[in-house]
Amino acid sequence: MTNKALEKLDGENKSFKGGKKEQAMKSAVLATLKNFCCQNEEFAQAVVQSSKTFSDCLKAVAAGTGTSISDLEAYKKAVQFYFPGADIKCTMTIDLIGAAASDTPPITMSSAPVKKSVLNMSLDDLF
Repeated sequence: MTNKALEKLDGENKSFKGGKKEQAMKSAVLATLKNFCCQNEEFAQAVVQSSKTFSDCLKAVAAGTGTSISDLEAYKKAVQFYFPGADIKCTMTIDLIGAAASDTPPITMSSAPVKKSVLNMSLDDLF
């Protein structure tokens, strides 16, 4: 079912019709929907069985957005377009050392080993 959903989304992406807002969101929303189809067979089935198109989905996502919409809100609206009542969860992690950890270690004033600092935050806490 996953492959059918991916094929359907890709095909509908090729025949996409929409305005500037929809065009701006198209590639990110498509990639996310395809990822969700790979994650969840039931969601993939809902995409395949829907008579609605990807263009319709983007039109629904863009509706009422004004001048902007967050990525998370766009993905949530897209998922609910195909599977009403569904929700998404997102977790972001910050690595305070980042790429610097692979280059040179930071200068420290003690001989204690440097600890890697990681801060976790669930975006669900913001809603």
